[in-house]
Amino acid sequence: MDEISIVGVDLAKQVFQIHGATSDGRAVFRKKLSRPQFAKFMAALPPCLVAMEACGTAHYWGRELGRFGHDIRLIPPVYVKPFVKRQKNDAADAEAIAEAVQRPTMRMVAVKSAAQQARAMLFRTRDLLVGQRTQLVNALRGHLAEHGIVLGKGIGNVQRLALRLEEDDLPDLVRHLGRLYLDQIALLGAEIEKLDNRIVAAAKENGVARRLQTMPGIGPVCAMAITAFAPDMREFRRGRDFAAWLGLVPRQHSSGGKQKLGRTSKMGQRDIRRLLIVGAMSIVHWRGRDGGRPGSWLARMLARKPRMLVAIALANKMARMVWAMLVREEDYRDPTGAVC
Repeated sequence: MDEISIVGVDLAKQVFQIHGATSDGRAVFRKKLSRPQFAKFMAALPPCLVAMEACGTAHYWGRELGRFGHDIRLIPPVYVKPFVKRQKNDAADAEAIAEAVQRPTMRMVAVKSAAQQARAMLFRTRDLLVGQRTQLVNALRGHLAEHGIVLGKGIGNVQRLALRLEEDDLPDLVRHLGRLYLDQIALLGAEIEKLDNRIVAAAKENGVARRLQTMPGIGPVCAMAITAFAPDMREFRRGRDFAAWLGLVPRQHSSGGKQKLGRTSKMGQRDIRRLLIVGAMSIVHWRGRDGGRPGSWLARMLARKPRMLVAIALANKMARMVWAMLVREEDYRDPTGAVC
């Protein structure tokens, strides 16, 4: 056991496959362990490099194994797949993880703290409830449209739907089921409001979130999403790397010295990316109503590009500015209005 320096772990709910190797990659052991056995085995193992795929439970195990003195590395599953040999199974996956972590240029995922995962759960729960409320509103609109009641989309039209449900000549069963939909929509709306209040309160207490909100287009929800989902900004060498991590940079199809750029890659953290684009679209809508400040970047872009494309480009710039603000520990400043 003293010569083991790398351990590849294929995580699961109850059965774990581990692959131990020396510093030169030579296999020492292959074991299949239950959940209790895995924790005891790793506690007794001398401190070494432990690699796992960045899956659902990887951050929990990263924190637990880190307490035993191990050096934890989480690898995105897409980067492990090329190292899997024929006949995919748990043992082959564990060996592939151990081989992938030895690559000097391999990209890693930072282990999240329990507080970060709690904030992420808050955002995901809010998104789930918002989605369920949208489903109910759309279902009610669809059912009432079959009875001649057609109104616009959006949560703002729910009250009008409720009025039409009572005023129009409808079957009693339709009224009863419509009220059931409205009750569920109201219940979800109340829970969403509570979660929004928790996010706003947390944003006021968090220093990083307060700094991020000095930038136009970033509110409490977006600021807290960045603190919940993004790793330490010092892990990125420059702002473009953070924008690429979010999936806001163009997809490349370059070859032979010719650079060909396509649409945004969307290969990254979707929650922050979506919120930055929404914030950028609000800036484009309000500050670009008259074409933007004369001579600003926004005015020049709006003069020759569609608004949605400008919003995505602005979200890219916002991501880079977020990186600079957090790395340099400075508030947002744009005294000349160069951006918007």
